[in-house]
Amino acid sequence: MEGPTKPTVKLTGVSGNAFAVMGAVSRALRKAGFDQKYIDKYMQESMAGDYNNLLTVAHKYANIH
Repeated sequence: MEGPTKPTVKLTGVSGNAFAVMGAVSRALRKAGFDQKYIDKYMQESMAGDYNNLLTVAHKYANIH
């Protein structure tokens, strides 16, 4: 059985704002059907480093445009 599909997120207008990026990706994950445990894992990984880490993690969890 397959899980939810990796969502696509447009970051136009939120680039440079870490909280906006995390919010956009977490909302997309929720909308795509991922459970809260998975979203919490994304958030924890996102906050584990600098802004470049945040973007790397966002690309890991979503298709970023």
